[in-house]
Amino acid sequence: MLRRRLAAVLLACPWIMGFSPPSWQDSLLTRVELLALIETLNAELLSHPSATVTLERWCAVHGLAQDAKIVAKLEKGAEKPLDAASRLLLVLRPGEPVRYRHVRLFCGGSLLSEADNWYAPDRLTPEMNRLLDETDTPFGRAIAGLDFRRETLSARLLWSPLPEHWEAQALPPVSQGPIEAPEFIIEHRALLRPVGGLPVALVTESYTSAVLGFPLPH
Repeated sequence: MLRRRLAAVLLACPWIMGFSPPSWQDSLLTRVELLALIETLNAELLSHPSATVTLERWCAVHGLAQDAKIVAKLEKGAEKPLDAASRLLLVLRPGEPVRYRHVRLFCGGSLLSEADNWYAPDRLTPEMNRLLDETDTPFGRAIAGLDFRRETLSARLLWSPLPEHWEAQALPPVSQGPIEAPEFIIEHRALLRPVGGLPVALVTESYTSAVLGFPLPH
């Protein structure tokens, strides 16, 4: 009975669409494992100041690419206004300049995250500004010399393989195919601040379901 009940899981639902992890056939065990992986990555991202370093480690551990190196692709000329509330978070003086940067982070051919970044160039060194303006260097690497800390403003799971309060309700039957996920599954918003200093950047990071793009061992 228990085995049958465990097999009776989640029919493919409207909120599940898009990316399909290789060989991840629908079952309660698989969905629990997926949720554990998402929660693990979320916790690792929250506990380290650099998302780039965390993603690179994740890429290496899970074999997402032969060369487990995060490569950033800068969208040159991108613009997105910063609202008044966000200017207050950055403690910007009246008239103080702020720049915007949109970067996509890849491991091999997989897009793992996209980042919207607003930063105060006057609080960075000339070399840091050059790297940010002229190269694809990830923001965390470019400003590593500041010994910055990350202050999380919000962290949201945009998708869960199991419905809310799944443990307290009857689950529908499993689908007959692979589990699919939407494009983005985690979103973080944070301030980057040197120890004892003003924040230098406000970042919104959206992590894609490609972080789950590896086969489970079973």
